[in-house]
Amino acid sequence: MLKGHFSSAGASVEYGDAKCLFPVGELDAAVLQYRDAQLALDDADGASVIVVAPTSLATSYYLTQHALTAIRVESLPGAVRREIDAAIEAPIGAFELIQIGKWNSDSRNYSLAEFADA
Repeated sequence: MLKGHFSSAGASVEYGDAKCLFPVGELDAAVLQYRDAQLALDDADGASVIVVAPTSLATSYYLTQHALTAIRVESLPGAVRREIDAAIEAPIGAFELIQIGKWNSDSRNYSLAEFADA
């Protein structure tokens, strides 16, 4: 499962500074969602991922409800790259993916754990 890039990400960009990425369906870039995004993020080193971080309760809710999305940085149009680059401290070229949405993590199903030995 996903390595939890929210805690190991190389950078984060606040939702307000990442509005150029929305709606992702209209973005002219390599956009992966759902399982494809999960697989791409599983293969990526956390340091090469930029996560879109919430700036308020409303944006937190929006981002956690958003489909897990991975956007390949190299595929972003120049104007979008410059906008994201201006919002982060490291050069955008140092990153592979931008992650939007709730991440999945390994977790034990506690409700069924008592039946594991049955």
